[in-house]
Amino acid sequence: MKLLLLPLLLSAVTGWASICDSGQRQSPIDITAGATSPRALPPLRFDYRIAPLKLADDGHTMRVRFGQGSVLQIGDQRYTLQQFHFHTPGGDRIAGEDFPMAAHLLHKSQAGQLLALVVLFRVGAENPVLAALLPLIPARADGDHSPASVTVDASRLLPAQRGYYRYPGSLTSPPCTEGVDWIVMKQPLELSAAQLARYRQRFADNARAVQPLHQRVVQESL
Repeated sequence: MKLLLLPLLLSAVTGWASICDSGQRQSPIDITAGATSPRALPPLRFDYRIAPLKLADDGHTMRVRFGQGSVLQIGDQRYTLQQFHFHTPGGDRIAGEDFPMAAHLLHKSQAGQLLALVVLFRVGAENPVLAALLPLIPARADGDHSPASVTVDASRLLPAQRGYYRYPGSLTSPPCTEGVDWIVMKQPLELSAAQLARYRQRFADNARAVQPLHQRVVQESL
């Protein structure tokens, strides 16, 4: 049995390495002015609902899961919010700027299409969402924790201005699956230096390096 499983495992590892290393639509990227195509994109319509908190240390980051109540609509496409988590540094860059943190809000359509919405952070004022979540990080990576009577409102992670970039991307960890829609909000949020330090005391930096654009055009909302 072990001899039969070994080739399968090696094949899986090799496949991951191949896509992660040679894929043509990988994330994150550096969004430069010359790579964008400004156009009248559909507005982002958020219907995020307050939900019971389901918080986990997944071994790499702080992750919050959701049920089926929170929706992002883009044109006639509806995506349900599945979870959000954080990366340090931010991963995606805008005009070469490397942000210290990003929140990734992961969505899925009814047809199974994945969409990652990225909110970037600069160091500045204290962030109220992180102020509420950081003290509640579980002591161990042992699944979801649901503190009694504690809720979370994902809409508080959204910037006031809803301009965005959109590009075809991928998962940022193996198997680096492509075909994931990426939306990067133009306006960053802020977190304090103390909040960033506290997060980094618990979690090592986990952002993937920026990937080649490979002739992709980044759509930019007007």
